[in-house]
Amino acid sequence: MICRPSFNCLFRLPFWGFLFGIGPLWAALPGAAEPAHGIAMHGVPKYPSGFVALDYVDPTAPKGGLLRLAVTGTFDSLNPSIVKGRPAAAPAGAHESLMARTQDEPFSLYGLIAESIETPADRAWVIFRLRPEARWQDGVPITVDDVLFSWRTLRDHGRPNHRAFYGKVTAAERLGDRGVKFSFAAGPGGVIDRELPLIMGLMPILPAHYWATRDFEATTLEPPLSSGPYRVAKVDPGRSITYQRVKDYWGRDLPIRRGQFNFDAIRYDYYRDEAIALEAFKAGEADFRVELDPARWASGYAGPALADGRIRLARFRHGRPEPARAFIFNTRRSLFRDPTVREALNYAFDFEWINRVLFHDAYRRVDSYYPNSELAATGLPAPAERALLEPFRAELPPELFTRPFALPRTDGSGPTGIRPNLRRAARLLGKAGWRVDEARLVDPAGTPFAFEILLNQPADEKIALEFARALARLGITARVRSVDSAQFQARLDSFDYDMVLFRWISTLSPGNEQVVFFGSAAADQPGSRNYPGIRSAAVDYLTNSLGQTTDRADLVARMHALDRVLSWGWYTVPLTYLPDDRIAYWRHLHHPQITPVYGVGLETWWID
Repeated sequence: MICRPSFNCLFRLPFWGFLFGIGPLWAALPGAAEPAHGIAMHGVPKYPSGFVALDYVDPTAPKGGLLRLAVTGTFDSLNPSIVKGRPAAAPAGAHESLMARTQDEPFSLYGLIAESIETPADRAWVIFRLRPEARWQDGVPITVDDVLFSWRTLRDHGRPNHRAFYGKVTAAERLGDRGVKFSFAAGPGGVIDRELPLIMGLMPILPAHYWATRDFEATTLEPPLSSGPYRVAKVDPGRSITYQRVKDYWGRDLPIRRGQFNFDAIRYDYYRDEAIALEAFKAGEADFRVELDPARWASGYAGPALADGRIRLARFRHGRPEPARAFIFNTRRSLFRDPTVREALNYAFDFEWINRVLFHDAYRRVDSYYPNSELAATGLPAPAERALLEPFRAELPPELFTRPFALPRTDGSGPTGIRPNLRRAARLLGKAGWRVDEARLVDPAGTPFAFEILLNQPADEKIALEFARALARLGITARVRSVDSAQFQARLDSFDYDMVLFRWISTLSPGNEQVVFFGSAAADQPGSRNYPGIRSAAVDYLTNSLGQTTDRADLVARMHALDRVLSWGWYTVPLTYLPDDRIAYWRHLHHPQITPVYGVGLETWWID
């Protein structure tokens, strides 16, 4: 799915719509299905037509106050839909789509700009009917022209994932004043991608009249026109951005909005790194903070404000997949094309010692591309998985079928405990043609094994340096380099790195985004998320088939198979994750009692 929950935006995007009647033109459509208020990727939506509010919100939450958030990095654009530039942080509600998802279901959508959705059993097409009251913040109604303009613009000029998804539409038609129909091309074997109606429902809707006099592909700091409950109020380029709640927002009375978007204003202040951002929070310059560093969580918040209860620390359990964070090999580089070499370097990472000494044993190891979820493969392949993988047996390592995937482990004692793993690594490197010459590992031509580890956060340096020290014992030179956020993003988009510390964020209902993450077509597409440069027929088949699943069990089996292929490819040195959200906040902030499966969403919080 397109919307990947994370704290990059610090907000969620749940909305709701209810069903209105469909006119004679719609009823006469060949093979028409019943219009509905929502749709689920598998099964039926949790919330029926006419529900009052989402289960995880407080419908009586008060409005008001300024929420201040400290973020790291910088920004130079307010257009999040293009590759150019680094877009500013934005709350949920800053940009709206035809439909929106909730955070307590794997993947269900409910009407937002569209009041209803209609699609046949094979999902070969989808029809949306727009709400007559939906309008832009300048008062202009949202029309079918806006929807068609958005589709064409994002298909032709948007980010790579937009171009890939919306390029699958074979026809877009106007149906009266408020109806729009998208038809889809059949994939391999004549099968329609069942996720496409939902993908179109999540398409950001752009105002055609606003962009008619502007260059969509250019970075801009001009506040964009939106239809959501927040608008840009003030921009200090690269330093801060403030959003103001739209008090006459057209959708303020929809049941999906009850108890949400409660802050009158939200300001994002940018800081150079997490250490400075933490000090700003402790000084009362920020109200809310997600803590990802166990060492900071254990001792970094100590002070009078924590002692007297003005700052509160809370852990919120959730059930979403955690980010697959890792040192990622760039297999476009000849140095890392051999999977034996990539496997060997995994034996030089001592997770047990690093976790014990540096992180208070707080982390768990990322042992899957979908950790902390039912999508993570365990044990041997089940019969359904074997049936999916069997046609690709010649491409896959035989061990995939005969033993569970397991990362190298140590006893956590440090230099002594890692010795058996380093001996194993040396044997694998020798098998791949590398040899030691005067304490340096060299290839048959005598070229030393040396590469750069690219980082974005100074806090990651201690992990990278420990990894580099272990690699040095194998005769490998690993240079650790931290760059600023703008340079990091530029190098990430152009695949200009040997190894990079980064991550993938997935959901409980993965789909077409997995093609962008791992598909061969994305391997050389600038701005895609195929960071390792994976080219695999098995991966292509599995990622492309996700949108064809009709039930949850089939989806999980395909995800397990994909997880196995990726893991056995040794494309990364997996790192760590936390199984809960660790939140620090000042006591004037309040939150609902229920935490949804996807975790904390600030759109449901409020200031007392």
